[in-house]
Amino acid sequence: MTATSGTQILLRLATWDRPADPDDLGLLGLCNGPTLDIGCGPGRLTTALAERGQVALGIDVVSEAVGQTRRRGASALARDVFGLVPGEGRWRTALLADGNVGIGGDPVALLRRVRELIDPRGRVVVEVDPDGSGVRTAWAAVLWDGVSSRPLRWSLVGADAIERVAAGAGLALAGTHRHGRRRSAVLEEPR
Repeated sequence: MTATSGTQILLRLATWDRPADPDDLGLLGLCNGPTLDIGCGPGRLTTALAERGQVALGIDVVSEAVGQTRRRGASALARDVFGLVPGEGRWRTALLADGNVGIGGDPVALLRRVRELIDPRGRVVVEVDPDGSGVRTAWAAVLWDGVSSRPLRWSLVGADAIERVAAGAGLALAGTHRHGRRRSAVLEEPR
C-alpha cells in the first residue's frame, strides 16, 4: 500500500492494479448496500463490489484511473470527493481503502465531507495503518512505472488514532477488523 522515504510517502499504484484478493474481499464484506468507493484508482474494489451484486460507484480525480475502472466493467466518475458527488446523503457505505483516508492531508476534514455523502444510517469503512502509527501527514507522490506524480498532501492514520480522528469529524467508531494483512475501522453516526 504505502512506503515511506524520508518525509515523503510513496503511493505505489502498481499494488492497486490487480484483481481483488481474499484480504480485499474481507474488507468489502463490511460494505452494506450501495457503496461509494472514494479514490477508486484502477477499480479493483469497485469491480469486486459490482461482481458481488452491490450497487457501487468509484470516484477518482485521475481520469486514467476512472477509465481503467470502467474498462473493468464497473461504474466510475472523475470527481473530487470535495466537489459534487451523485447520490449525496444517500450512500449506505463510503469506502476509503488503500490509505485513502489520507486524501488531502486532513483526515478529519475528509471524514466530515464523507459524513455528508452517506445516509444518516450509513457507515464509513476505512482502511487504517497498524496500531502505534498515530497520524502522520507528509508530502506524497503516486509512483507508476518508475514515474512519480507531483507532490500532494497525504496522511497516514493508524488503528490507534482512528477513533480520535473520527470523533473530530462527528463520527463514532463502531468496530475494528483484521483482514489478513489489512486493518479497518467502521465509522457511523453516534447513537
